[in-house]
Amino acid sequence: MRTALVALACLVRHAQARVDQEVDLDKYRAMADLLLSMNPSASLKRQGFRRPALPSATVRGAPGTLMQLVQDRQGYGVGYDMGGRRGEMVSTGTVPILVQGGTLKTWSYASSAVERVQVSLSTEGRPLDADIELWQGPDNTPMKMRVYSEDGNYRPFNAVIETPSAPNTIAIRNIGQIEFPLAAQMSANDVEEPVSNFAATAMTVQGGALRTYPFAPDVQRVEVMLKTDGRPLNARIELLQGPNNNKQVIELYADDGLARPFFAIIDTAGSGNVVRIVNTAPIEFPMTASVQPHFIDQNMNSFEPVIGGA
Repeated sequence: MRTALVALACLVRHAQARVDQEVDLDKYRAMADLLLSMNPSASLKRQGFRRPALPSATVRGAPGTLMQLVQDRQGYGVGYDMGGRRGEMVSTGTVPILVQGGTLKTWSYASSAVERVQVSLSTEGRPLDADIELWQGPDNTPMKMRVYSEDGNYRPFNAVIETPSAPNTIAIRNIGQIEFPLAAQMSANDVEEPVSNFAATAMTVQGGALRTYPFAPDVQRVEVMLKTDGRPLNARIELLQGPNNNKQVIELYADDGLARPFFAIIDTAGSGNVVRIVNTAPIEFPMTASVQPHFIDQNMNSFEPVIGGA
């Protein structure tokens, strides 16, 4: 009789423990769903929890809505914060990611099928100031850029980075103040292509020399392509609107201008736009440059006044 009572007590305790475990599991699942809806993490994704559906939109939306859109869309890919710790999930596709002032975000591509990546940076209309680096292995930075734009919404940054060897990591550091966040977007392989023939339009720019390219008001976008014969590429690209009025500046370095040529699309809305290309390398390192219209507004009337200085 005593043995039966002991066995019954053990069964009751085991059943109670199972009930408590199921309750705890339900609480854990509810908490995980709540955390996933706020900011997904790698640990939650490994457990197979479903990602919430997100509305579709573009990076360059109406002013005042960009940062809210980016905050709602965070949660794709794997990223690291500026302290080297594993951070929030960041994008490897076409979803914009918010990069606060003074922080760092990285996009890693381990597949050799990724041959080029298009980098797009924009703001709500505030200044854009960022460092872009291509990492390939430890302490190896074959390409890096310093980007500045007076208005990141009116003149966003768009460039294509060649990634011929894997693995590659693209690092975006917002070196502006905390009051100046930016939206970063990556697109692998599906990138914009030049519309002009580089071989037919390219000009040689000797080391220390510069070239200027003025454009008419109906030219809304300009494509810039720089290349060398395999030597290092050092250049400074400026968008001027008026005397010494820099609207956008790109300082570029690449260890091999043949394997990693530079291609960018610059918005040139308004009048009086001039693109200035400066070869900042010594005279032993010439480069070839091509600056041609990428998009011309055919509906613009040449007799209507054009107001610039935006």
